[in-house]
Amino acid sequence: MSEKNAMQEKKTMLTQAAETADKYSLRGRVFHRLREDILNGSYREYEELREAAIAEEMGVSRTPVREALRQLELEGLVQIIPNKGAYVTGITVKDVKDIYAIRSLLEGLCARWATQNISPEQMEEMEENVYLSAFHAGKGHAEQLTELDNRFHEIMYEASGSKMLEHVLREFHEYVLRVRKKTLSDGARSVQSNEEHRRIMEAIRDKNAELAEQLANAHIRNAYSNMVKSGLYEAYQEPENT
Repeated sequence: MSEKNAMQEKKTMLTQAAETADKYSLRGRVFHRLREDILNGSYREYEELREAAIAEEMGVSRTPVREALRQLELEGLVQIIPNKGAYVTGITVKDVKDIYAIRSLLEGLCARWATQNISPEQMEEMEENVYLSAFHAGKGHAEQLTELDNRFHEIMYEASGSKMLEHVLREFHEYVLRVRKKTLSDGARSVQSNEEHRRIMEAIRDKNAELAEQLANAHIRNAYSNMVKSGLYEAYQEPENT
């Protein structure tokens, strides 16, 4: 392994270690639990998040709950109104549309950078991911396909060599997980999506930065179009002209 790749792997490990440590801190556990519940729709939009009730339910004091709510407000998932309380804003259909518009550009950039920075080990894992996805698509294994789809993008994020780009794209990935789980169960789309992954992988392997960027950009735009066809508005219970 080259010195550059070793440094890149070390940075990725340190980032993941920091994220893991945060998840297991008291504030981190409360934050990630509330964040997950908001993103998966357990809380309705505009629903009040009562500190005392959450603290009792999670078996913690109100302090880590208050800190978690402030962090959620910074992410735009919660609005704190002075002297009233904290209310869920969540992710709307427009947010999903905006996320995919931004993601299409950033994933294109990510694929371009990956052609320059991907390690042999990452390239091997990406190729294996595509082959495994084709197998599971043929068997109709929706759960495995979702996991492999997530991992394909994670490999590309890691291979970009940019911890900032990786962080932003991982966050966007989590924001839309609720609707992605629904639409990735579409067998026809899962086959098409993996074919798009294969082309991206080949462009990265061939060091064709321009093609890799174009393909990754189109892949995210196609994913959004399929979401609309497969129930995006129904998943968020909003009219299509939102």
